[in-house]
Amino acid sequence: MTRDTLAPRSELPTHDVSNQPGAPPCADLWVTDIALRGWLEAFGGATEDAARLGRQLADPQIHEAAENARHHPPELVTFDRAGRRLDEVAFHPGYHRVLALGLEAGYAALPWEGKAGGHLGHAAILYMFGQVEPGIACPLTMTYAGVPALAADPALEAIWRPRLTSRDYDPSLRPISEKKGATLGMAMTEKQGGSDLRGTSTRAEPDGGAWRLTGHKWFCSAPMSDGFLTLAQTAKGLTCFLVPRWLPDGRNAIQLMRLKNKLGNHANASSEIEYHGALAHRLGEEGRGVATIIEMVHHTRLDTAVAPAGLMRAALGEALWWTDGRSAFQRRLIDQPLMRAVLADLVLDWEGALALAMRVAHAFDGESESDRAFARIAVALAKFLNNKRTPTVIVEAMEILGGMGFVEETPMPMLYREAPLNGIWEGSGNVICLDILRTLAKEPLAAETLMAELDAAKGADRRYDAALASARERWPGHPDEAEARWFAETFATLLAASVLLRHVPAAVADGFVATRVAGQRGQVMGSVDGLDTGTILSRLRPEGQE
Repeated sequence: MTRDTLAPRSELPTHDVSNQPGAPPCADLWVTDIALRGWLEAFGGATEDAARLGRQLADPQIHEAAENARHHPPELVTFDRAGRRLDEVAFHPGYHRVLALGLEAGYAALPWEGKAGGHLGHAAILYMFGQVEPGIACPLTMTYAGVPALAADPALEAIWRPRLTSRDYDPSLRPISEKKGATLGMAMTEKQGGSDLRGTSTRAEPDGGAWRLTGHKWFCSAPMSDGFLTLAQTAKGLTCFLVPRWLPDGRNAIQLMRLKNKLGNHANASSEIEYHGALAHRLGEEGRGVATIIEMVHHTRLDTAVAPAGLMRAALGEALWWTDGRSAFQRRLIDQPLMRAVLADLVLDWEGALALAMRVAHAFDGESESDRAFARIAVALAKFLNNKRTPTVIVEAMEILGGMGFVEETPMPMLYREAPLNGIWEGSGNVICLDILRTLAKEPLAAETLMAELDAAKGADRRYDAALASARERWPGHPDEAEARWFAETFATLLAASVLLRHVPAAVADGFVATRVAGQRGQVMGSVDGLDTGTILSRLRPEGQE
């Protein structure tokens, strides 16, 4: 019998339980999210897959599987009983169930199946999954992102792409040629180099038509993937390789040294690995490894820009449920003006994050050079701003629940631990800001498309127009490196405002511009005035629900 089949007792020997909202029901995350549906309608996203997943995520058994995956984290199995090396990771069945649902939903496959709006549909799927179990995002995001990088070698692409874009989950330990579906990981970071990949010390030596890799990787995401894209030094410089996990004659010479003991993302395994003459296939030109693997990085960055919006939405949903169901001082919390001000202020950050994420995903669906140029600059701006806003939103939402928000029986601690992750993954804040400066300096079309997107909202709000003019006056060219964060924050905020002004209800856009662009607010969340809290908070509710 599952926990939700029989109501718990509220009449206890010492007291009656009242004024304590229970867990919110497992909701259809598509039907109940007016904002998400609006963005896919506005930009022409692939809605069928997202709508189906929304229904599936309303299943309490999926939530139970996700909870089990978090509470029973993966374990490294280094040796068998006789001392032979296995180098495997054992996961709870709940993890396998949720990961399988992600693949079946098209998380990794949808953008490459030829449907219109595939990347936007993928973004919606990721956004919803992040509200249930963010731990599956790592392997599925890299599987999705690895597909375009494979174009550098048609022979490898012919073998790997059909498996990576399959909707079948096949966790078996078999070579790629024998699998129905596969996942792909990435292993780039080394101790001495970090984000400076020029410091890579892993070596690659030719071996007939293949290569042998020797070296240590400090971070390997999803070590039980069927293969990894990785970087190693050859005689001609840093080169990209595809390293299969399993070979026709057994295990590749990859050793899992340890699993990382992380702050969060507990359901997912992250590890240190070593290559001990591991067989690898060169991907792309020798000596041009960064240029080859950057396609994967570019697409993973999309997901690190989208995921924060999902985390915010999950936290706000919990806060709204609590304030609807709890009273203090003879009034429901949701009816108290100060609480409404705090919640509405938090919603504006979520609205801005979702607007940026969906607009960037839409650009990934574009096929013109202008679309691609805009995607390159906008994804970095969205990743930077969305991840800087997420921890604050989640902390404030946690505080709304009071002591219950600090208790593991709610999802708030999990969301709190997840909040910093996407800001670190695929380039921390400074790395992203420097990438923004490099992109603007090297790609005039990126700057042109960004400015055109900002200009598209001119005339809608005089405060926005004034802020845009001020920013251009402040930075008529490219800013100095020391101002890169200021520049990124300013233009990412303006970009979010531009998208909101053109697509969402006036009360939401007006509130965002007043508080985030014009600065009509204090330094802490909820220190605002004049917001249309009724309209703003209605964006968290299903249509027609008060």
